[in-house]
Amino acid sequence: MDVAFDFDSSFWRLFIALMLGAIIGIQRGWVDRNEAAGSRIAGIRTYSLIGLLGGICGLLASFFSELFLGFSLLAFSVLIIVAYIKSQKVKVNLSITGLVGMLITFLLGSLAVVGEPVIAASAAVITAIILDNKKELHTALMKLQEYELDAALRLLLISVVMLPLLPNQGMGPWQAVNPYEIWWMVVLIAGISFVGYFAIKIGGAEKGILFTCLFAGLSSSTALTLQFSHLSKQQAHLSGLLASGILISCGTMFPRILFVCSVVNYTLVEMLWLPMLLMMLGFYLPAYWIWTHYKIETDESPQVKQNPLALSSAFFFGIVLLAIMLLANLLQDWFGSTGTLLLAAISGITDVDAITLALGRQSANGLLVNTAMLGIFIAASVNSLIKMGMASVIGAKSLRKFIIVPILGSVLLGAGSVWVTFG
Repeated sequence: MDVAFDFDSSFWRLFIALMLGAIIGIQRGWVDRNEAAGSRIAGIRTYSLIGLLGGICGLLASFFSELFLGFSLLAFSVLIIVAYIKSQKVKVNLSITGLVGMLITFLLGSLAVVGEPVIAASAAVITAIILDNKKELHTALMKLQEYELDAALRLLLISVVMLPLLPNQGMGPWQAVNPYEIWWMVVLIAGISFVGYFAIKIGGAEKGILFTCLFAGLSSSTALTLQFSHLSKQQAHLSGLLASGILISCGTMFPRILFVCSVVNYTLVEMLWLPMLLMMLGFYLPAYWIWTHYKIETDESPQVKQNPLALSSAFFFGIVLLAIMLLANLLQDWFGSTGTLLLAAISGITDVDAITLALGRQSANGLLVNTAMLGIFIAASVNSLIKMGMASVIGAKSLRKFIIVPILGSVLLGAGSVWVTFG
């Protein structure tokens, strides 16, 4: 019985290896479809067989030794190099993309058989997409400026290299300083700056700003407010669209709050849904009006700023976050449980999700639900007012006039609903 099961599994994995080779082979065959028969090193049949060959070698390696797969790869590499050298006598082509594609196909076939068919399939699709977008990739590379490449490498440095090295634990007084969380905020702000730069450059001001604000609304609307406020100083004619983007991004905070509450304590949702809904509409409706009313301001192509990565702003925000972490714990240490609302106000300066999660959990373990609800509302209101102040101080005057009234109106609307319902 076990033998039949193993045979069945091996058969289907070999079939997957064959199909993965066919996926890559279809793309390579389509590129060389106008070549005369026999003048190509490999097409759809060859790539399919290469995938199957990799699968068979992987299967045999599981029976004999892992070294068998290594020697098989070495022998296959020699074979395709010889074929490449002979093809150069007929048609000179210095590109080795085809050779690399064949090696990848062999390895993916082996990977599918030795136990990772899903990863192999995903890699095969990605490989085919990369091979199929040669023109688009080369065009994008030609348009890439040196300072844009430098910005991308710096973003990779602070995220991929530096972030994983930082300890993700509390340190210092009250264990309040978490280096990983602080640096993650720095990376997040820099990433939003980077995404926004290329979104506006590729899609134009209107589509680029909309894409960026939706992206940031799911991560950090505070970071987006900071970045768009700086951008309004440089391109005041975009203030209408930038203000609309800030309001859209900030408005997503309220459904996020309700979602977090639904996970930790659904009773809070029943108490907060009305003020959160009213405050969300207080952001979204003015944003929609501004967006449709001020499209005329984007008739001319915007001049994209020369710094895709706002590291100075990101570092400054990280320092502010560090100070807030220490201050919040200091207040809690001084006032104890009576400082819950004050702590919520302090926490709302930089983030709402963290305090919402904390109060939601505490309300399920002894904290009065009314106190938790009021703390969450205070944090959301303070956060909204901080963003208003940030946009007013940092942004252009033309941005200020779009931001102040909607945010103040939203906070007052929410406060009125809380007072009427629970006052």
